[in-house]
Amino acid sequence: VQLQASGGGLVQAGDSLRLSCKTLNGLFSEQNLAWARQAPGKGREFVAAIKWNSVTAYTDSVKGRFTVSRDNAEKTVYLQMNSLKPEDTAVYYCGTGLRRWPDDFDYWGQGTLVTVSS
Repeated sequence: VQLQASGGGLVQAGDSLRLSCKTLNGLFSEQNLAWARQAPGKGREFVAAIKWNSVTAYTDSVKGRFTVSRDNAEKTVYLQMNSLKPEDTAVYYCGTGLRRWPDDFDYWGQGTLVTVSS
């Protein structure tokens, strides 16, 4: 499974950013997908997930600020991030291959760096 995340960058606190992740193989419409992040010096942390039927789940720290969505025609999953905080600074990864809903996935692509300045 190949996953390509993009859309990261340097923003200020309070700004918004949208991450994209395109899958390059597999039947996208049947895939369950997730976003995770890894801050400097920390382990990977679950952020959000979306099932094949668009059911979603979020970690508590991003609820109300982040929205995960999917476009089956474009084979792309998105993470809309609003009201960004410095603690959201991390490398963000998209994943697939659900083992246990909502935060246990098998495959992760290369990440995209999000830096939020205060």
